[in-house]
Amino acid sequence: MDYNIGEKIKKLRKARKLTLQQVASETGFSPALISQIENNNVSPPIATLSKIAKFFDVKMGMFFDEDEVESKYEVVRRNERRVVSRVISKSGTGHGYTYEALSFRKRNKKMEPFLLTVCERAQEETLYSHEGEEFLLILEGSAELILEDQRISLDEGDAVYFDSAVKHRLLARDDSGLRVLAVVTR
Repeated sequence: MDYNIGEKIKKLRKARKLTLQQVASETGFSPALISQIENNNVSPPIATLSKIAKFFDVKMGMFFDEDEVESKYEVVRRNERRVVSRVISKSGTGHGYTYEALSFRKRNKKMEPFLLTVCERAQEETLYSHEGEEFLLILEGSAELILEDQRISLDEGDAVYFDSAVKHRLLARDDSGLRVLAVVTR
């Protein structure tokens, strides 16, 4: 399923008559990256998407929307999940990780739940930060969470809750596969 996240970002930018450079300097990303995201050449990670959503003052779920009517609840069946892949594998061909939006119809929600699957340990350790809070529950595998200068080992069943303003990065401890329930707030 393709949500055309890039197209939605481009529409937001054009509606506000902003240049790539203006969006880039306000969000802290390069104009080249914003352009690649807008052209759907790169799927932005959650932290990047969160920063862009905050800049445009929209909910992250808006990027996964199909313009459905507001309702009091939402049921997402296993086969309906929205999968977003990001190509960052060591070989540069596979998907370093995928995340599935577990709620995308419900509007104006305070939480964004995702199922994150990490296939291998990333080589680089760029740390991200964004507004809001984050909750991670390790469903399968072993992870290493970097919170500023701390490294925390997390195993199946372990959970962590932190302020997303703290620079952070979740890594698979090895290449055996990691599945995580991630809930992010704005």
